[in-house]
Formats: sequence, structure tokens, C-alpha cells
Amino acid sequence: MTPRTVQPPQDTAEAVRRPGRWLALAVLVLAVLLVAVDATVLGLATPFLSEDLKPSGTQLLWIGDVYSFVIAGLLVSMGSLGDRIGRKKLLLTGATAFGAVSVLNAYATTPETMIVARALLGVAGATLMPSTLALIRNLFHDPRERSLAIGIWGAMASAGAAVGPVVGGFLLEHFWWGSVFLINLPVMAVLVVVGVKFIPESKNPAPGPWDLPSVGTSLVGMIGVVYAVKETAAHGPRLDAAVAAVVGAAALAWFVRRQLTLTAPLLDMRLFQHRGFSGAVLADLLTILGLAGLIFFLSQFLQLVQGRSPLEAGLAELPAALGAVGAGLAAGVVARRFSVRSVVSGGLAAVGLALAALTVLDRGTGYPLLGASLLVVGVGAGLAFTVTADVILSSVPKEQAGAASAVSETAYELGAALGIALLGSIVTGVYRDFTTPHGVPAGPAAAAHESLGGAVEAAAALPDRSATALVTAAQDAFVSGLHIAAAVGAAVLLATAAAAWHLLRGQRLEDSAAADHP
Repeated sequence: MTPRTVQPPQDTAEAVRRPGRWLALAVLVLAVLLVAVDATVLGLATPFLSEDLKPSGTQLLWIGDVYSFVIAGLLVSMGSLGDRIGRKKLLLTGATAFGAVSVLNAYATTPETMIVARALLGVAGATLMPSTLALIRNLFHDPRERSLAIGIWGAMASAGAAVGPVVGGFLLEHFWWGSVFLINLPVMAVLVVVGVKFIPESKNPAPGPWDLPSVGTSLVGMIGVVYAVKETAAHGPRLDAAVAAVVGAAALAWFVRRQLTLTAPLLDMRLFQHRGFSGAVLADLLTILGLAGLIFFLSQFLQLVQGRSPLEAGLAELPAALGAVGAGLAAGVVARRFSVRSVVSGGLAAVGLALAALTVLDRGTGYPLLGASLLVVGVGAGLAFTVTADVILSSVPKEQAGAASAVSETAYELGAALGIALLGSIVTGVYRDFTTPHGVPAGPAAAAHESLGGAVEAAAALPDRSATALVTAAQDAFVSGLHIAAAVGAAVLLATAAAAWHLLRGQRLEDSAAADHP
């Protein structure tokens, strides 16, 4: 054990004096922007992508959630790999791959190609988020500085959510839909060029071997379980979904059993014995589950139901991102003034109530209600996610920062995948049941029942009266699905707020100082 380990004050003081740590943070958050922008522009591009590639409703869902499926399956493995080979090395390699695969997304010509391209983007994306959080954990040893750094990290993710729709909307009004993916390239270039010089390398000094059987079983297990949930939600009980569920559950059980027997596990299961760690991870998963599916379809509501342009839709979603930016920067201070559980539970409850307010949306709803609801969602989510990220990172020794960050991001991505699968399937299921207006031919009717974008495109070839009736019926069905999804999301968020109040009792951010010095 080194002198730095047994003298916490000296270690903290030296960390505070380390030059360049804030510049290194600025470079790290570019990776966060890279992922956040990519995720948000997809929703805006969906109507254009649907018109060009003509995906079925199921293919459209896969385009939306395969990225999250793959990234959720690989995050733990990649976080552990970064602990072993070096987090900086993994980050810069992943950023380069992310930019390259973005080009493949931009020039996809079929739904199948797009799904494959999104899956490859998930492989590259799985290297980025755990690396950024783990590097922050090792750059900032002082608890208050680390809280601020994590707040900036979360704020930049929200800024990406804000910049993505606005920039994406501008691009979609002037270029083809593939251009929204090409904006990743300059960000990736800056990250790699500057990161090579300013980001310090860090890794576990005694990591042990990277266990490939564990990598394979975690990937099979996560994808199998998520696929089963998605297909069951979309189509009801089926044999393929049941087989996937059994295979996935068996693989995850084997993964856990193997981790408990390895001297150098891919994921140390003892992390979950810490109540604060487990509570924060569960809160993240359920919160994103409640939000993701609804947010995925909100851009379609703004464009295809309310008739806004892509740029207008992007600007309409700004309050959520701006609220999250402000709340994320203030979260550490607020949590220390009050308590971790009050901030997390209060933030989640606010999000739940805001989602409940969205159950009254209709085609003619004015923007004030929507804008106010999105602002509350942003503030509540910004407070909750920033504090839970701080709790997760401060609960583990810094040598395991990559694995802990990966667990945090896995919860986020798994929640996003499940949210799109479950809530998205609710919207799709309700939508497909609408009654075709009299006089609409079978071909356009079938296209209209696949997706709302398909209905708008099919209506363009019909006489005015039939076109108006078809679009109106499709829009009403879509909004009905949104109402149910919003109600389910609100219930999930309110239940999560209650669970967080129990699981995070006694948790304090100041306890993070002990994590550096076990």
C-alpha cells in the first residue's frame, strides 16, 4: 500500500493541485456530447427515414432500440476492459470507431442495413460512457470537486440533448436525413486530437485477465432478455420470445455464478451489497424505462400530429434539456444541503407528475402545457441522474471505477431499451388498432397501419377527403397510444421515487471521501 493510500488529506490536496484536470474534463464531455447528440437526432430523423427506407413498424422499433440493446449487452464488458487496458486508450479507440460507423448510418439504403449500422454504433458507443465516468472518478479525488465534475458531465449530456434536435432540425430542413449522423465526425476529431495530449491514462494496476466467457454470456444474456421483453410486449406470448427469455435468463445466471468464482471477475458482484449503489442503479433503470419510450415518440407527435417543422420540433424540446443542465450543475450542492434521498425522490416524483400531465395532450394542445411539462421533466431528471451517478461512483474503490461506471450506464441503456420496447409497443399496438375510414383502398390502409409516417405518406396519394380522414384517424390513434404510455411512465416514475426514498436513506455524498481510501 502506497503512502498516498494511507494519507487521504495529502492525496486529496495533490489531486486538487493537479494541473489540467478541468481541461481533461472538457475533452471527456465531448464524448458525452457525441453519444447524446446521436441519440436525440434519431427521433427527429425518424419521419424522413421512414419515408426513404420504408421500414415496417417493427423494423422502425428495431432501428430505435437496437443501439441500446447492443450497448447494454457490452457496457459491463467494455467497462471492465477499460480497467484492464487503460480507459484513455479505450475511449479514444471507441471514439474513432463511433465516428466511422456514423458514416455507415448516414448512407444506409435499406431498413436492414440501418439496423446493422445502429448495432455497430452500439458496439462503439459501449466504449465511451463508462470510460468518461471512470476517468472523472480518477481525475477528481475531492468529493465536492467530483460532484461538480459529474454535474458538468450530466449537463453536457443534456446539452447534447438540446443541441441535437436544434442542429438536427436545421440539417433536416436543408439536407437529407443521413446528415444528422455526420455531425458526429467533427466532434470525434476534436476528441481524439485533443484527448491524446490532455487526458491522463488510468487503469487498474492489478486487474487480472479479461474473461472472454463472461463477455459472451453477458452479451447473450442481456440481448436475450431484452429481446424477449420487446417481442412479448409487441406481439404477445410467442415461442421465439419464450426461448430468448429462457436462454437470456440462463446466460445471466451463469454469468453471475461465474463472477462469484473468479479471482478477477468481469463485474464484482459484491458492489451490489452496498445499498446506496444498488438503490441508485435501480432508480436509474426504472426512471429511464419510464421516460425513454415516451420521449422516442414525442418528436413524431410534434412533427406528424401538430405539423411542426424539424427545427421547430427541436426547439420545442429545449426546455427539458435546459432544465436538466441547470439542475445537474446544482445537484451536488442541493443534495449536500438537504439529503441524497430527498433530492433523488423529489426529482423522480416531479418527473412522474409531469408525465401524468402529458396524458391530456391532443392535436390542438398549446405549447405552454407541453413546454412546462418538459421543463419539469428536465429539472427532475437532472437532479436525480446527477446525484445517483455520484453515489454510484463514490461507493466503490477507484480501481473499480470502470466496472461501476459500466453498471450505471448499463442500467441507463437497459432502461432505454426496455422503455422503447414496452412503452413504444404500447403506442404501436394502440395505433395499429385504429379503424380505417370508409373509402380508403387496401394498399394505403395497410401502409397507414404500419406507422404514422406511413399514414401521412399514403394519404398524399389519395383524394383530399379520404386523405384528411385517414390522417386524422391515424393521428387520433397515435395520441391515444401516447396517453396510455404517459400514464404508464408516470406510474413507473412515482413508484421509483418511493423506492428511492427507502433505498437511499442515510446516503450522503460526503461519504465518497472514504471510497478513495479503503
